[in-house]
Amino acid sequence: MCFNNLVNMNDLTLENLLSFVKERFSSDSSGHDYFHTLRVYKVALNLQKKEGGDIDIITYASLLHDVDDHKLFAGDNAAERYLDSVGVIGEAKRKILTIISEVSYKGVDSVSPRSVEGQIVQDADRLDAIGAIGVARAFAYGGSKNRVMHDPEVAPKLGMNKEETYSHVGTTINHFYEKLLLLEGMMNTKSAKDLAKERTAFMKRYLDEFFAEWDEIR
Repeated sequence: MCFNNLVNMNDLTLENLLSFVKERFSSDSSGHDYFHTLRVYKVALNLQKKEGGDIDIITYASLLHDVDDHKLFAGDNAAERYLDSVGVIGEAKRKILTIISEVSYKGVDSVSPRSVEGQIVQDADRLDAIGAIGVARAFAYGGSKNRVMHDPEVAPKLGMNKEETYSHVGTTINHFYEKLLLLEGMMNTKSAKDLAKERTAFMKRYLDEFFAEWDEIR
């Protein structure tokens, strides 16, 4: 489906959007930086080739998906303001903003997007939270928040709802059990499920090695 009131995603439009996102995340060191957004965008395009969906909607939603992230910003409606500024209105704007609102992990309150475009963007974002990059991002975020890397006496807190997920302060290692290892089972598309299986297997191998070194087994 193509939307008549969607600005054509030509090279100049894409360049301007990338510049906006790059500036928005210029000072981030939490793992939610410009390169995270760029990876999500590229993975989303690859998923779109297999799963379908409107490529312009996916482009806008994937590149804007974190610009209002509650962990990073104070809620100034940056995505909506940007879409207004470039003339994306009506149904296209509504669909993009809906995808952005649905993308985040909210514990047991997480939702599966209704549109294929939303499913693709959510999958792409979650794929970047797991695997080798996911391990690196987990520790980058934990470090940015002064979180303890690991405390054997602190157990993971499972089954958290949205409010608990947003307010919870745990260890970085526990974050794997509280969220990252759960994401494989929350993928929407077949293509993402296949990728998630490989990336989750890597994280499990990493955790095995982490605990072996922690416990001085090797």
